[in-house]
Amino acid sequence: MRRLLLVAAATMLVAAKHAPDGPLLLGPATLDPALLLPPAPRDDSAAGRAELAMLHQIDRTRTPEEIAHAKADGETKNVTIFAAVMGPGFDPERLPATKALFHTVREEEKAAVDRAKDHFRRNRPWITDSTLHPCSTNDEPQSSYPSGHTSMGYAMAAILARLEPSKAPAILARAADYAHSRLVCEVHFPGDIAAGQAYGMMIAERLMAQPAFRASFQAAQAELRAAGL
Repeated sequence: MRRLLLVAAATMLVAAKHAPDGPLLLGPATLDPALLLPPAPRDDSAAGRAELAMLHQIDRTRTPEEIAHAKADGETKNVTIFAAVMGPGFDPERLPATKALFHTVREEEKAAVDRAKDHFRRNRPWITDSTLHPCSTNDEPQSSYPSGHTSMGYAMAAILARLEPSKAPAILARAADYAHSRLVCEVHFPGDIAAGQAYGMMIAERLMAQPAFRASFQAAQAELRAAGL
């Protein structure tokens, strides 16, 4: 009964899905999650139980500082998650070409992840086990796989690393940290994170193969060079 109440409450709190601004570069025919990602573990499988045990281990050991950091990460869904890595001057509001590029990445990634979540419909951890203590229960109950934050982080990291290769290790490390925050917050299983990482990297690779995206990438590259970044 408690699980049903959690599902109902979460469903009522979820806003309408975000609609892209225009036609997608990576539509369902170009990026089909059913052909790219393995099925998520079932809740009652050995793999599913092992993932839940890992979350309980995190629940026992996470610190207040880690929780605060993870909550802040959960509230930030744009390229500014890499601002500290990129250094002073990396302000998308003052870099219009860069802002436009990563807006496109976000639009494409969000649409692709929504398709994947709708296909797999994995329960969130707090639906599977109500004794966990997640940072939030505002997400759709069956939207755990893959992790959207992780897909976004890695898609943006892969593009940003191409723009600034010398900072690629630090950029990708920040993407990993951003993804780990979803485990600290107990809103995803470890398998969701792994799938999000792979999916995000695939999204970046396929965007870079699109001529229109390449043109936007080159404009952002020139802008960052002119800004000394």
